[in-house]
Amino acid sequence: MSLFERLKSTAADDWDAYVDHAFVRGLGDGSLPQAAFRNYLVQDYLFLIQFARAHALAAYKSRTLGDMHAARGGLGAILDEMKLHLRVCERWGLSAADVEATGEQQATVAYTRFVLDVGMSGDLLDLQVALIPCTLGYAEIGRRLAPDGIGAIAADHPYRDWIAEYSGDAFQRAGAAALDWLEDLGRRYAGDNRYPELVRIFRQASRLEADFWQQGLDAARP
Repeated sequence: MSLFERLKSTAADDWDAYVDHAFVRGLGDGSLPQAAFRNYLVQDYLFLIQFARAHALAAYKSRTLGDMHAARGGLGAILDEMKLHLRVCERWGLSAADVEATGEQQATVAYTRFVLDVGMSGDLLDLQVALIPCTLGYAEIGRRLAPDGIGAIAADHPYRDWIAEYSGDAFQRAGAAALDWLEDLGRRYAGDNRYPELVRIFRQASRLEADFWQQGLDAARP
């Protein structure tokens, strides 16, 4: 069993609560309140800024050129995702200036600073385990929401663009690259004595992802 599959299996309750959250189900069937999605769009862009910093930190933490190249690839994928994200925001009437002028909400701060703290206090494997629920969780969600391809989703589905982004080939390739890097790091650095701490990091990141979805839902409440 791969390190990622082992982590998912051990933390199955937290992982499932994240990838099958009510927010995600609403994205899939189109029932998610638009106010929830608009809040999420803004906060997710601010979230990605901090995740870009975390990938830059991964380059600093790298001890080999191979790891530096992998970190650069992850950073590039995040920066590309941010461009796509802004295009989705614009379709919802949110300009880049509007988004960047908004403050980070509590769940955004909690998750991103957790990842950065893990990266600062731990090694490259710790940091990648903290990052991987975001990358591979979104890749899994994209596949779940578009199992037959984006062409099977109605053109008037309100969240079709978002589903297309995360089910698309570019993001799926980024997820596969992140998985390969995690498994390589695991082979080099993940002795059995480290596994309990890696599970703790993975669980917490998955819980914070679920909290991030919930933040969007809460924003739509009267």
